[in-house]
Amino acid sequence: MRRYLLAAMTTLVAVVSTAQVNAETVMLRSGSYADFRQLVSREAATAEVSIAATLSFPDAARDRYPAVVIVHGLGGYLESNEGWHAAEFRKAGFATLTYDSPTARSMRQGSSTDSRSGPPWASAVAEAYAALTLLAGDPRIDASRIAIIGFSFGGEVAHLAAFERVRAALAAGQNRFAAHVSYYPAGVNGIAAGPGAYTGAPILMLLGEKDENLPVAKAEEYLTYARSAGPAPPIDVSIYLGADHAWTIPSLGAARFYPQYPSTRKCPYLLLGPSRLALLISGREAPMDPSAFQTCLKNGQGYTMGYDETARARSTRETVAFLVKALRP
Repeated sequence: MRRYLLAAMTTLVAVVSTAQVNAETVMLRSGSYADFRQLVSREAATAEVSIAATLSFPDAARDRYPAVVIVHGLGGYLESNEGWHAAEFRKAGFATLTYDSPTARSMRQGSSTDSRSGPPWASAVAEAYAALTLLAGDPRIDASRIAIIGFSFGGEVAHLAAFERVRAALAAGQNRFAAHVSYYPAGVNGIAAGPGAYTGAPILMLLGEKDENLPVAKAEEYLTYARSAGPAPPIDVSIYLGADHAWTIPSLGAARFYPQYPSTRKCPYLLLGPSRLALLISGREAPMDPSAFQTCLKNGQGYTMGYDETARARSTRETVAFLVKALRP
């Protein structure tokens, strides 16, 4: 289902404190992977990493809490974005878990790139499932009501976490995220279409109408393809009129072009298949061509980002409503 939400001009608002009273530091144990082939074939991780995370609880006490894992954008955790949203979700009754992704740090430094498929997204989604595993084992958390929410880089991770092949490789038994919210994802990875490609958990994808990093037309081409083979994946899409990439980040201010940031906006989706990656070209699967993918990365360098207060307020309300519906007992 596709919805359009009007984004109006921003106005000044009071600063909201996101101080966390009921918070504690926990440690995630995750694996590093060179690519998805290594991950889905169940090969041992290349390395093990420990990640400090913050687990926070709402003020209102209850026996067991529903929870959300929040994955930041490529620039790293921002108190004004991920921290602000976490505080809003706690107000709605959800425990929150945030962390600083080692994979994102590696991608920012440009020190870990796989020549065939770009940055190691497999490691990023492994971190998210490490968070799910930790929360599912905490007696204060309802293991059947854990969602994942991400922004840009994190939005891509939230979408990847819904692929059944990825879930089966990283989660014990039938454990899964109960819901996924993908804020302006990077639009790099998809899953080869077919029955059971997705875990079946509901997905909310929030896109900016003017997003140059993931143009709406590119996202819709993928979703049309994903629905072409069997039951449609449970993905709802909301498009915010006038919104650019990263509309939830106040520090960006007015929209402007950032030529230094790489983008796959002119590249086709990479499709994770049973044995190899493919490309989505004109709505069909095509063989992976690493040289062509490097060329489209070069041609797509740079994109516009800008804050939109109204879009952030509306997307927050929509996300809370989606979580309440998806995670209700």
